[in-house]
Amino acid sequence: MITIGQLAQYAGVTTKTIRVYHAKGLLPEPERDSSGYRRYTAQHAIDLIKIRTLADAGVPLARIRELRATPDADLRAALHDVDVDLTARIRGLRRTQQRLRRLAAGDADLLPPGVGAYLGWLQTFGFSHRWVTLQADLWLLLFTTAPDTATELLQDQAQILTDPALRQIFLDYDRAHDLDPHDPFIEQLAARMVGATRSRYDPDKLPGQDTASDIPDLVQRAVNASSPAWRRLDTLIRQQLHP
Repeated sequence: MITIGQLAQYAGVTTKTIRVYHAKGLLPEPERDSSGYRRYTAQHAIDLIKIRTLADAGVPLARIRELRATPDADLRAALHDVDVDLTARIRGLRRTQQRLRRLAAGDADLLPPGVGAYLGWLQTFGFSHRWVTLQADLWLLLFTTAPDTATELLQDQAQILTDPALRQIFLDYDRAHDLDPHDPFIEQLAARMVGATRSRYDPDKLPGQDTASDIPDLVQRAVNASSPAWRRLDTLIRQQLHP
């Protein structure tokens, strides 16, 4: 016969946990001795270890109570289901662990290889570190929330880099970050961007502009938030494309 403290030590739980299991009907309360203390047996310890194992596996206490009342044949099948669920959770945790490790190694490692190459091209062509970092964050958002749209946009942006005139427009956009919003260069750049957009696309069917998604606008707001000049550029471009 053992005390509640000894039982807790043997099973690797706290006495409070044992009392919770009593209250929820998982572990029957033993008889009290003449001094009024609960006295537990080896069977209590065995039952408690089984309960703790199920609880550690993430099985809800209500479900454990059901399993405890299940005949042995049905219990084996039920435990098999618990094992399958636990295996799926472990796989999910491993995927999360891998993503965390990749995140620790740098955001670009979370992205498809094509994005890493694209970011490398930006550096080669002289885009600022600020621009490359912003692009990495935005591609992370896009590929996580809208992978099909992100793939379409990445292909389009990669083609733009091969055109010196279009590439220069984006370089100028990058460098406009620190300009006064009312600098004449901002209006000139907006006009160039509108002209290039009209030459390359149908203004009503821009790449990635899925009307059912808020992601493109969310991305543009993220860009605008970092620079008053970029915010005014966006306003001018929208006004001229859709007067």
